[in-house]
Amino acid sequence: MSDSIEESQRRICTIFDAQYTPVGPGRIGIALQTLDQLPFRGVRVAPVGNMCGWWIHAGEWSDDPHFYQPMCQEHIEETCQWILPFLKLPIGWQFYTDGKGNIDAWKQDPVGSDEQ
Repeated sequence: MSDSIEESQRRICTIFDAQYTPVGPGRIGIALQTLDQLPFRGVRVAPVGNMCGWWIHAGEWSDDPHFYQPMCQEHIEETCQWILPFLKLPIGWQFYTDGKGNIDAWKQDPVGSDEQ
């Protein structure tokens, strides 16, 4: 019997000692043109405008201003199911998954942080 999405999300938060943090309304920024590549990476920042704060891409990141496209959260399951377990990580967290069982998640240092 497989876990529900919520059970997977809670397990990821427990594994990485992160608070389970639901995502508010808004769209996810996703680089649709990269979804045929690996690995998947994401970062959750504070929501801005109609964006919920999640930015997802696969393969190599690009600074092209059109790299990310907005996607309604309800379409993520059909488009990119590998990222679902990570979507309840809190603001300030990043994740990595190769879609084959290798995963990592970490809290990124705040911009301008003096922590080493």
